Amino acid sequence: MNSSSRRWARRLASFRALLLFLPIAGANSAHAQIIPPESSIESGATISIDVRLVVLKASVRTKAGTVVSGLRESNFKVEEDGQPQTIRAFQAEDIPVAVGLVVDNSGSMAKKRSDVAGAAVAFARASNPDDELFIINFNERIAFGLLGTRLFSASPEELEAAIQKPVASGKTALYDAITVALTHLQKAANNRKALVVVSDGGDNASRHTLNEVLNEIGQAEVTIYTIGLFDEDDADSNPGVLRRIAKCSGGESFLPRQTSEAVSICEHIAKDIRTQYTITYSPTNPKSDGKYRAIKVKATDRTGAKLKVRTRTGYFASQDRKP
Repeated sequence: MNSSSRRWARRLASFRALLLFLPIAGANSAHAQIIPPESSIESGATISIDVRLVVLKASVRTKAGTVVSGLRESNFKVEEDGQPQTIRAFQAEDIPVAVGLVVDNSGSMAKKRSDVAGAAVAFARASNPDDELFIINFNERIAFGLLGTRLFSASPEELEAAIQKPVASGKTALYDAITVALTHLQKAANNRKALVVVSDGGDNASRHTLNEVLNEIGQAEVTIYTIGLFDEDDADSNPGVLRRIAKCSGGESFLPRQTSEAVSICEHIAKDIRTQYTITYSPTNPKSDGKYRAIKVKATDRTGAKLKVRTRTGYFASQDRKP
């Protein structure tokens, strides 16, 4: 190898190392492709690099359910389709997030509005002051709650007003509302993203299907928490849908017996988001064949005791996309 070749080999190695620590704000769905176009650099030399990253948001608890913070990268192990993976980046800090509160405003939710508004205020007060929050109210129609053209807010008073503004009535377009919220999250500056969906799980007005929404969730780096509020005489309620939506994203589903419990649940969710770990790895399987890849994350504490980890259970390896 001549001196010119050795020089470019060193530059390529340095560039690969740098990519592993670049911010992942541009990561899309289960993996990010960082593909500089082939270009002539010097003396006909070219660089073509394809780095895929899988980004996981993981919540960790003891067997008794206590949130565990302060863990290090060495406390975690990641497997994809049963094969060990090497963690490329790890983050445990309380960093600002973008969170959408997606609130069912159909007729079946009319009696629960005051409790839901109180829960939104509790969530905002328990959040990071630099979080980007927004409200979506929906029945058969979908509307953003913040006044004017504001995209996000961190004010508890503004969020409460945004929820209290509409009158509960009409049918339910839950799947469409989640789709709109996922799209709106992409406008946020914060990389970590989540949704809190308050609904009875019914849907009788959406253009999207449940499978379409689950597929979209599976391609997004968004943790979804669902809070199911039900009436005994509500034939459209569907707690199973709320469980599936939360599980697909690595989130959590809550089905309280009393709507007044929504306040403490939102405080719990805010704490869960703030104590999440972000784990990034580059899959050992390089194929982008559209097949499902199962993910399993294990964690132990400082004494070696096993902990409970909640994260998304897998992703679909999207087909290659060239710029």
